[in-house]
This record gives sequence, structure tokens and C-alpha cells, in this order.
Amino acid sequence: MTPLESAAHTSPPQPAPPSGPAAAGGSGPSMGRLVGVDLARALAVFGMFAVHVGPFEAAPGDVGGWVRTLSEGRASALFATLAGFSLMLIAGRFEPRTGLAGRQAKARIVIRAGILLAAGTALTMTNFGDAVILNAYAVFFLLALPLTRLRARTLAITAAVLALVGPQVAFGLRTWLGEPILNSINAYDPLERLCGVGVLDLLLTGFFPAITWMPFVIAGMALARLDLAAGAVQRRLAVLGPALIVLGYGTSWLALKVFGGAIPDHMPDGMPPTDAMAEAAGSGPPPGTRSFEPDPWLLLAAEPHSGSTFDVIGCLGVAITVLVGATVAMARLPRLRRLAGPVIAVGTMSLTVYVGHILAILALPGENATPPDANSTVLLGAFVLGAVVFAALWSRVFRRGPLEYLLNDATRLARFVR
Repeated sequence: MTPLESAAHTSPPQPAPPSGPAAAGGSGPSMGRLVGVDLARALAVFGMFAVHVGPFEAAPGDVGGWVRTLSEGRASALFATLAGFSLMLIAGRFEPRTGLAGRQAKARIVIRAGILLAAGTALTMTNFGDAVILNAYAVFFLLALPLTRLRARTLAITAAVLALVGPQVAFGLRTWLGEPILNSINAYDPLERLCGVGVLDLLLTGFFPAITWMPFVIAGMALARLDLAAGAVQRRLAVLGPALIVLGYGTSWLALKVFGGAIPDHMPDGMPPTDAMAEAAGSGPPPGTRSFEPDPWLLLAAEPHSGSTFDVIGCLGVAITVLVGATVAMARLPRLRRLAGPVIAVGTMSLTVYVGHILAILALPGENATPPDANSTVLLGAFVLGAVVFAALWSRVFRRGPLEYLLNDATRLARFVR
């Protein structure tokens, strides 16, 4: 959701300015690096498609169901990681911008956050509900502003500490406050009353609460500080990514086996139901209230959106692995880079594609727009193909996607900052 301007439109030594929810004017000398980020972002887009329109149960040999299961939670975590990467392209990738340039960069980030909050709130007011990530992105960007001057090592340590501590703090806060207090807070939150996703959701209790999702953003910021074209960096990340996957998911599996825990029933397929889905199934909370009851077993689970330390570590491992794999492939396989051009184009206009896929889902026939009644591998393939064809054709004429142009124009106001 935070695309970079396609590096294919620039010569290799030139910086490729980003565009999209998280990006503004960019920096970064390597074509392979930026194209790799675009490819990773396109894969995250397709992962979101799989979660939203793919089949819910994977029958033997059902590729769509397998892709959906693999994408749950991890696609959005990859988005958040890449958002942190793009954030540093605005603030100064290898060296933070200072003085007037630094102030204007922060103003661009704030403007983007405001626009994303407005767009996310509008989409959340539809049947798609709290599965929209754009308003959460707005909060992530604002919280990350004080960190844009930190070095890669400091950012990595910060992300690691938050991954270890954040889930436990979130559980403690939900337990300590309790449902009555949390519902009372929501009752006085105008954002909650407007769209059903208020400040409490964005910070603590929603699909993408900042307290457990900021490690992805901060890790992405740390990755942006690294020279991803350097072989030593690539080798270290190629080891780190899979190691985090094994550590997160393997430790969770072992802990649940040892302690005899079970994944709570209210998280079918690892995906907590949205309010709209729960109400449609007749299992939603009473009108005007929300269920915030924490389950201690979720602290050991690595299920998507469980918000546990193991889930965060595993998803970070997936994000790092995908990013370094895409970066290396695009830098070392020029023929593959040419063949992947239409897919890469999706990554350069992911805000447009993301919003477009939500509007397309809302236009599908059936009572519930989320999830569509016709979830299937065929529908997933149609969404992917439609996005690739649109992005490929549009990128032949324009440097940015339609919504990316609007976002870029809006952030020009930052030049008035002195």
C-alpha cells in the first residue's frame, strides 16, 4: 500500500521517487533495489487479494486456498514493513534530511497520514468494515515520525524490543481496563461512532493495533537504512528472515504442544471476524458494545492477527525473506525483471490497486461485501489479472497511479513549510 515510483522509469543511478500512501520524493541509487521493493509490494497486494476474495477452505490441490492461508496476516505485515521502508525514502534513506528539507519531509508524511486517515475512514464506513488498513497506516506514520533520524541498528533494536514487549503490554492493558471501560471510551470517541474504528482500535484493540504492528514499520525503516545491493547485507538478511520464521512459528508450535494450549474458537482460520461478519453470522456483540475479552493462549499462538510476539516475529521473518528474495532476483536476473514488469507496475501504484480492489469487492453481488459470497480461486485469479493488466497499461502512459498522482499533488503543500 505504500508504493515506490517505478524504478523502470529512471536510469539506474538516479533515485526513484516513491508515490503512494507512504511515499513522497525518494532516494536510493540502485534500480535493482527499488524494483525489488516494488515487486515485494505487488506480492503483498496479491496476498491481500487472496485474504479478501480467495477460498476459505483449501481442498487438496486447491492453490487459491493454499495461497489464502499463506497470506493471512503476513501480506498486511509485509505491507507495513514496506511502509516503513518508504517512510525513510521521504525522510532520507541513508542519511536523515535535516533543516528545511527535514521539516518539509515531515510535513509530507503528516499530510499523507491525514489523507490516509480520511480515505481509510471512508472505506471503513462501508461493509468492508475494520479490515481496511489505510487508517492504521496513518497512525503508524505519525508514531514513526520521531524515529526517522535513528540509525539502522537503533531502529532494529527498537523493533525487536517492541516485538517482545508490545503484545504482553497490549494483553495487560486489555485485561486491566476491561470491557466496560473500553466500551465507555469508545462511546465518547467520535471516530468510533463515525466508522466503527476508533482511536482505541487503531492503538490497542483493532485488526492492526499500533502497539503490536509498529515493529513491522520500524523494521522496514531499519531495512531502508541498509545497502540492500551489498552482498554481505543480502546474505545476512537471507539468514535472518528464515531464522525468524522458524523462531516465531516453531517456538509457538512447541509452546502450545508443551503447555497443551489451544487456539481460541473465535479465531477461525486464524482470522478474527470483522464486526460486519460477526453480525451477519448472528454472533456479534450487542449494539453499541464490542467484545475485548483477552485470551491468554493468544500470547503463545502464532495465528494471523493474534498479536502475539511469535506472530510478530514470524511475520517479520516472512517480510524480510520476501524483500531480500525480490531484491536479489530483480538485481541478478534481468530477464525475469523484464518478464515481471507488469507485476512490478502493480507495486508502483498499490494505493490505487488497494482502494480499487475494495471498491470492486463492494460492487460484487451478494448480501455481504466482506467476504464476497463468491470467494473462489477463480475470483482471486480475476482480481490479480485485472490489477496486472490495469497497472501495465496505465504505467505505459503515466509515471504514477491515479491516486498516487492525487496524493503527490496534495503533499506539495509541504513546500510552504519554513
